[in-house]
Amino acid sequence: QTRSLLGVFEEDAAAISNYINQLFQAMHRIYDAQNELSAATHLTSKLLKEYEKQRFPLGGDDEVMTSTLQQFAKVIDELSSCHAVLSTQLADAMMFPITQFKERDLKEILTLKEVFQIASNDHDAAITRYSRLSKRRENEKIKAEVTEDVYTSRKKQHQTMMHYFCALNTLQYKKKISLLEPLLGYMQAQISFFKMGSENLTEQLEEFLTNIGTSVQNVRREMDCEVENMQQTIEDLEVASDPLYLPDPDPTKFPAHRNLTRKAGYLNARNKTGLVSSSWERQFYFTQGGNLMSQARGDVAGGLVMDIDNCSVMAVDCEDRRYCFQITSFDGKKSSILQAESKKDYEEWICTINNISKQIYLSENPEEIAARVNQSALEAVTPSPSFQQRHESMRPAGQSRPPAARTSSTGSLGSDSAALSALSLDSLVAPDTPIQFDIISPVSEDLPGQAKSSGQSGRRTNPFGESGGSKPETEDSILHQLFIVRFLGSMEVKSDESPDVVYETMRQILAARAIHNVFRMTESHLLVTCDCLKLIDPQTQVTRLRFPLPNVVLYATHQENKRLFGFVLRTSGGRVESHQTSICYIFESNNEGEKICDSVGLAKQIAFHAELDRKASEKQKEIDRVKEKQQKELNKQKQIEKDLEEQSRLIAASSRSNQSSAEGQFVVLSSSQSEDSDLGEDGKKKRESE
Repeated sequence: QTRSLLGVFEEDAAAISNYINQLFQAMHRIYDAQNELSAATHLTSKLLKEYEKQRFPLGGDDEVMTSTLQQFAKVIDELSSCHAVLSTQLADAMMFPITQFKERDLKEILTLKEVFQIASNDHDAAITRYSRLSKRRENEKIKAEVTEDVYTSRKKQHQTMMHYFCALNTLQYKKKISLLEPLLGYMQAQISFFKMGSENLTEQLEEFLTNIGTSVQNVRREMDCEVENMQQTIEDLEVASDPLYLPDPDPTKFPAHRNLTRKAGYLNARNKTGLVSSSWERQFYFTQGGNLMSQARGDVAGGLVMDIDNCSVMAVDCEDRRYCFQITSFDGKKSSILQAESKKDYEEWICTINNISKQIYLSENPEEIAARVNQSALEAVTPSPSFQQRHESMRPAGQSRPPAARTSSTGSLGSDSAALSALSLDSLVAPDTPIQFDIISPVSEDLPGQAKSSGQSGRRTNPFGESGGSKPETEDSILHQLFIVRFLGSMEVKSDESPDVVYETMRQILAARAIHNVFRMTESHLLVTCDCLKLIDPQTQVTRLRFPLPNVVLYATHQENKRLFGFVLRTSGGRVESHQTSICYIFESNNEGEKICDSVGLAKQIAFHAELDRKASEKQKEIDRVKEKQQKELNKQKQIEKDLEEQSRLIAASSRSNQSSAEGQFVVLSSSQSEDSDLGEDGKKKRESE
């Protein structure tokens, strides 16, 4: 009965231990949550206090928001203190009693149970040994030891059992205490926390919270209104931007703006990866003053591509891609090939870079000046009857300038010129003269000196005069200067006596390019030598055109834009057979127009002095030939006289010998006859011959 009742008590103790463990875990979660809440509340208060130190990219200097958050931080800091106090009370009043019951009382029951089991087993073993004592051979010593062992084990079992039973009986009371004390401490801690909260939440705080709630509602209404406006704006933009979704919109509906001095957008840039291979990279390009900038995706700022002040831009054909153009720096050392997405962007980029290269952006109203320049270019080329009057009105008379083969004055293209004002349009440019924008003009095919000989066709020309296997025709020239130029156009002119012809041709070609949207220019190398001007292909080094220097009768640079220069070539043939024609060629350089004109002038001077030296040399050679001929005649006369004297001397000597030989002639003849008779027939013949 005792052991059966003990089993019931042990089963009850195990159930109590299991339940207490679960309750302990639940209360420990409450305690941990309260500690976490206290720490999170403190961290929230700390972050609210640091709001005024934050630097937000879109602005964080709102003083009202800062003061409001500071007030919230103060209140939350007080709540954090209350939570910290609550955590301490929970640890003392709730967790400590249940922890003591779990760690001390329940573990004591388990320990006593183990000790009681050991004592019971020892008693059973002692009784078993005592029962095995022999009744025939009694050994008093062994009997005494076994009896003592039974006594000790029985006493130990009895004492252990009494303590174990006492602990089991006491556990029923401790169970009630361990359940009620933690709950009592938890409720008292919560009541204390709520009392502190009620003391902190005063009427002033309630009024503050009410005002904040009203402000939040107002902000929410503003947000809803703003969202509604943005949605309407999005719908309007979607409708208006529908045609712009096309990569190449209709230019009639969206014309290009030619008056821009700033431009930005995505372009494809060509990067060479080898001798013949290249890659294209899409980047965002924009102009900043006189600089062209690019910015890759993810970069915080743009980088300089090149300086486009005084640069040149032209359309190019590149790898069978559309809308490609090339920008070359003013010194010609750096160039970049870019591709636009549409024809509109393509034209706007070229016009914008042209406007920037003229440094229009430095003026006060750059777009207005660009519009005025472009408008004057559009009005420049008109039908002949009306154009002459407008041209005369644009050029006021009153200043005279002597004609010269080269000028570098600072007047504009429409500067005052008495010579030009006295000339009509027909006296400068032939009526209805076509403008040739290609580098090979039809009239140049008939130019003397430009026809390729059979041995010279397609021959590469070294611009620096270095010879390969055969000597180039300019090898003996002491002047070799190379310039990078771009051909703008050429046209036939009626006069080649004044630089105004070159200015007028420049104006008409530039205006025609602006009207007809001709942006393409062919880049070449201009080689200036003492006998000719050559246009050389920069890639193949093949001579495209050759202009004999004596036929270049006029050359001049633009009076304002020093990159523009031109020259007039006088040739035979043209529209009328056996009639000399003059063709004006216009080029754009890398701000080297004056240098090219100086080089051409130097070449003509060298050629002139070389011609004078050649004529003087030929004259001297002629004089030397005459002197040599006279000397030969004199020598011949002397030789004749000498021969006559010798002949006279011989005749005198012969006469003296004849007189001396006459006396012995008979004797000689007689002896000869006697000898002849002895010699015979053959001897006679030999004798006669002697």
